[in-house]
Order: sequence, then structure tokens, then C-alpha cells
Amino acid sequence: MNPELNKLHPYPFAKLTRLKEGITPPRDRDHIPLSIGEPRHTPPHFIAQELLVHLHGLSSYPLTKGSPVLRETIAHWLIRRYGLGRNAIDPERQVLPVNGTREALFAFAQTVVDRSARPIVIMPNPFYQIYEGAALLAGAEPWYLNTTAENNFLPDFSTVPDAVWQRCQLVYLCSPSNPTGAVVDLASLQRLIQLADEHDFIIASDECYSEIYFDEHNPPAGALQAAAEMGRRDFRRCVVFHSLSKRSNVPGLRSGFVAGDAEIIEKFLLYRTYHGSAMPPSTQAASIKAWGDEQHVIENRCLYQQKFAAVLEILSPAMKVSQPEAGFYLWARTESGDTDFARELYAQQNITVLPGSYLSRKAHGINPGQNRVRMALVAPLEECIDAAKRIRNFIETNY
Repeated sequence: MNPELNKLHPYPFAKLTRLKEGITPPRDRDHIPLSIGEPRHTPPHFIAQELLVHLHGLSSYPLTKGSPVLRETIAHWLIRRYGLGRNAIDPERQVLPVNGTREALFAFAQTVVDRSARPIVIMPNPFYQIYEGAALLAGAEPWYLNTTAENNFLPDFSTVPDAVWQRCQLVYLCSPSNPTGAVVDLASLQRLIQLADEHDFIIASDECYSEIYFDEHNPPAGALQAAAEMGRRDFRRCVVFHSLSKRSNVPGLRSGFVAGDAEIIEKFLLYRTYHGSAMPPSTQAASIKAWGDEQHVIENRCLYQQKFAAVLEILSPAMKVSQPEAGFYLWARTESGDTDFARELYAQQNITVLPGSYLSRKAHGINPGQNRVRMALVAPLEECIDAAKRIRNFIETNY
């Protein structure tokens, strides 16, 4: 067995299952899960239609790099979304479709980390646990960069010691953040790119929540945008990860892409060719339609805006919680320990939330997820309102 497997932590949802063991929640209240970030808005009909129309493609082996039309559609979307300029992305060399960004984020570390050089992989804390698992199984040491209320839940790269930068080979960045919803601004992205030049590491920018935001005139910035505004048309050392799961409410489609530095994409394609990760032709056809349409994405944002407005009106008087800059999570402060809060909320109100400490590690003297819970506002509006009322009742009754 690979000895690195012994370093993996239990997944947050496995911990959550154990936390709830032995509890019988009230049967007169329907269960409302706010723990998993699984979009539940109705997917666009045209995506399913396109899948069905192209099922004949199952008779052929797809290319690992995807069809030219899919790569061109993705390149056009990136150029339009981030204002990169005409022909700024080469679909042939700088775009690679992937079967959901979860597997791509994991596989990326296996491609770019040199395990012979005592590597360090820097990641935000709290974080998407795939970053940590990917680093460990690539033979690297994770280094956790705490994001707290004191720094507006943003990574402060100035706090990283020089000795850590010297060993750093990869930085995972998540903007908009899971779980905090914080957005890294252009200046900070450009500072990270400068640090990558100085210390020779690669930036893996997880931008899967980039299309869920609340100001139509101010969408979250991206790493390729930051590089382009620095005049770096080769996007050297920068690779971004995007997904249709949140943007188009199709987590089961397992469709996303990576894009950026052509030399890195070339090596990642080589890895994935051996890995056997080609996207089915019908999925590619549906993805082309999805990336080419923005109206359903705008409508999706409107639904989240309604839910945040309604839920925050109910919860704000009872707990420390505020609207994030982007994404669909509330990163709420608890009066008691986060695991106690989550367990008792389930026991009394039949609502599941995720303890913040399950999404973070103790680093530099603190666990930045303690006394916080993540609540995913993915359920329909009526369920979210019902959940907010129950949570407020729970708080007012117990605290």
C-alpha cells in the first residue's frame, strides 16, 4: 500500500456522520441539509437535451484533450468573462477539459510536485480538503495559511516565512473561497504571481465559485485576468480551474476545465492521458452548450441573491453572520463550540450544518474553523427560510 495514504485525514462528511451517530432528530420536522455544497436549482433543460442527442458518441473513444469545439468554446468564455483580449487563449495549447475540478485539483499536484526536493504545498486554512490530500499523496508537506476575520478571510502572503517560500512548489488558491466566500482582489493576485516568479512555484487557482456573486457590475477577478493585466500573455506559472457544477447546477455532469500556462498544461495532459480521464462525447456536447449560454447563469445568481436576503434578515439578529462576497455559503460564528452547535442543532431541529473545524487544521496556534459553521444555501428558497427560522429558534432557546 502507498504509505502516504496513512497521512490522509477523514473526510469532513465522514466526521459529520460520526458526530450525528446515536441521535434521533424530531420526526415532526423535515430534515434540511445545509452541510453539502451540492447545487439544487433546476439545471437548464438544454443541457440534458444535448446529452440525450449526443448519446451516439458512446460508441467512440474520446480524446483526453477534448474536442476542438469544446476547447474553443471554453477559450471564448474565458476571454469574454475576464476581458483577456482577442486571441489571448490558445484553445490548442492552453485549455484542457476535465471531469470535474475535484479530480483535476487532486491530479494536478501529482503532475507538478517534485517529491525528491522536500516540497511544500501552501493552501488556505480553512480549505477544500482535496488540496491537502493531493499534497500528501504527492509527497509534499502541506503549509496552512490561516484566513480569519482579522484578515477579512483572505490569505496574507506576507506572513509566509522565506524558508517556506524556498521549498514551496505549489500554491492552492480558492477565490471565491470555500467556505468563507471571500474574494482575492487583483492586486493580491498579482502579488502572488510576483512571488511565484521570485520563488519558482506554480499557482493552482480554484475559481469554481466565480459565477455566483451579488454585484452584476463587479464579478470576482481571476488569476488569468491578473496575469493579463500585468502584460503576461503566456500566463506563466498560472493555471485556473473552473467547473459547470456550481455555475450551471449540474454537479452530476462532472465537467470543468483547466487553463493557463501552456507548458504546464502540456505536462498535465501527458499525466491525464495515462490516467485515463477523457470526457465522454455527450458530456462534451452538453458542456459546449452550457459554456456558451449566460442567461441561465444570471438567473441562477438571482435565486441565490433572494435566498441570502431572506435568510440573513432572519438570522442576523440572532447570530454573527454576514453576506459573503461570493459563493453560496454562510460562514457563521457560533456561541458554543462548532461541533456542539452542529450536533445539538441536528438533535433539536433536524438541520445539518458542517462544523468549521472539520474544514481546517490547527496551524500557527489556532484552528481558524473553530466556533464557526458552514451553511450551504443550496436548498429551495422556502426550505432555506424554514431552516433560518429553526436555527434562530434554536439559538434563542439555548443561548
